[in-house]
Amino acid sequence: MLQFGMPTLIEIDRLADTMRLCKELSLSFVELNMNLPQYQADCLENISYLKSLQDKYQIGFTIHLDENLNVCDFNKAVAKAYIDTVERTIQVAKALEVPVLNMHMNHGVHFTLPDRKVQLFEQYQTEYTDSWKNFRAVCEDAAGGANIKICIENTNGYREYEKTAIEFLLKSELFGLTWDIGHSNSANNIDEKFILENKDKLCHFHIHDSLQKQDHMTLGTGEVDLKQRLSIAQKQNCRCVVETKTVTALKKSVFWLAQNAYI
Repeated sequence: MLQFGMPTLIEIDRLADTMRLCKELSLSFVELNMNLPQYQADCLENISYLKSLQDKYQIGFTIHLDENLNVCDFNKAVAKAYIDTVERTIQVAKALEVPVLNMHMNHGVHFTLPDRKVQLFEQYQTEYTDSWKNFRAVCEDAAGGANIKICIENTNGYREYEKTAIEFLLKSELFGLTWDIGHSNSANNIDEKFILENKDKLCHFHIHDSLQKQDHMTLGTGEVDLKQRLSIAQKQNCRCVVETKTVTALKKSVFWLAQNAYI
């Protein structure tokens, strides 16, 4: 049986209220989103409080790292701040037995020329590659063999230089992939081939429906072949975040899962 969880919703400020809703919907975990002020590293380091909520509701956590995360920033002080934040979050994950940290690839800055766009991370490959080597080593040292996966999520299409970096990260047991099936559809499934070539590294799914460029829709209301995607999640034993953006859409999506005998 697949394990389903819910995202952090902007409609619900308090974690206790989020976990109460998670329990009411018979979901298994909450994905804490570090883009929000109440889920910054210093807040997540209140381990005793988060453990008390885990014990009360018998619900686990995954963590969504800040979407602005840029460990390859050419400003070393900026990059270090992001890396330090990930290190601290890994320690939180170890203390709370969090199995997944979800992250995006930052495309970086581009220069627009008359005939093309130049991605600076692609132009300065040596600096970019060195940053990922450092990041992987720091994360491996921080994790210390703990049962944690840092999963890289697809968004609007991986750049070729990002695929090279991801392949390097996936050589480490610490790293895996998140398949966001709604983002995938909105990007014309441009990343599907790459993801399926590395499907043994799939650990995590973000599930929501999509219709052309419209995203984060209630399950069953768009054009994504949900059952086909969920069959892959099941075969790879992945967790699935029902990543809608409102309480109403979440409840309707959970109802769709129940109707289709997933929960």
